[in-house]
Amino acid sequence: MKTKDTILKLLGKHGQMTVHELATILNVSRQYVHRMLNELEDSEMIMSMGKAPKVYYMLKQQEKQVAIQSITYDKERFLKEHFLLVDPLGNMLEGIDAMNYWCQKQTLPIEKTVAEYTSTRQKYLDYFNEQNLIDGTEKLKHTKGMEHIAIDKIFYLDFYAIERFGKTRLGTLMHYAKQGQNKMLMKMIVNEILHRVHHLVVNQKIDAVLYVPPTIDRKLQIMTVLEKSLKIEKPKVKIEKIKNQIVVPQKALSKIFERVANAKNSFYVPKQTKYNRILIIDDAIGSGATINEIAIKLKEKHLCKEIVGLAITGSYKGFEVISEL
Repeated sequence: MKTKDTILKLLGKHGQMTVHELATILNVSRQYVHRMLNELEDSEMIMSMGKAPKVYYMLKQQEKQVAIQSITYDKERFLKEHFLLVDPLGNMLEGIDAMNYWCQKQTLPIEKTVAEYTSTRQKYLDYFNEQNLIDGTEKLKHTKGMEHIAIDKIFYLDFYAIERFGKTRLGTLMHYAKQGQNKMLMKMIVNEILHRVHHLVVNQKIDAVLYVPPTIDRKLQIMTVLEKSLKIEKPKVKIEKIKNQIVVPQKALSKIFERVANAKNSFYVPKQTKYNRILIIDDAIGSGATINEIAIKLKEKHLCKEIVGLAITGSYKGFEVISEL
């Protein structure tokens, strides 16, 4: 029996196994087992779970193959650019593979669903301007419960989610990057947004940048990664997060007046250098209360004349709770 066949038989019998366990049973080197496993993984017969040094291998469940020959190249390219999901095992799927998986799980015809997704996504893409940004200024101004708007302009790099199909590509990356504190996904986000952010800084004539500090303590903060990785060569505006006895994150609040009150009492802006135009960057905007209250404090301290807001992802509706972030 060939080594690969023996490995498949062992995985079928024992479920999950490590390289060390396989090498011991087979009485061969770990390097040889690694090579066999890589070939089996490339042929999609097995899959790995975990991170080095604790990596486990198991048989890959064979999904029913769906005929996708009629999906045009243009539609495949569109899906590659926009559709991404993470399966329950933590595997990231993109493009046609992601759509194929999504349709199988919901027992949907792939060709019809691809057409529906393309049409739905295009409706939201129509909100993008010539700089490939979504202008959310009017939406913020018409949000009920926001009495004073201090933000002069606010932009999104994409919506967090769209109807029926859920989170956008950027929304999915943001969700799993924050929840899993995943540096690889954070770097993917930076690579996808870097060009547009730098263009915005130039086009909006930004003098200084303020990164919204996080509310929830995490070992790896996405805002810290963004600040280091975006490398915006502008002065940083100082802001302090007020830590109360009980931390109440914005996502836990469902009423707009609660979010405004929370944001109003969560930040302190010290006296510092004055600027003409400050850019406030946040990872996600639901109501816009946090970024607007920070803008109010900046203007109350007479630290700037105009303020531009930027969210990596934003809500589509006038007031929408993005509770997952």
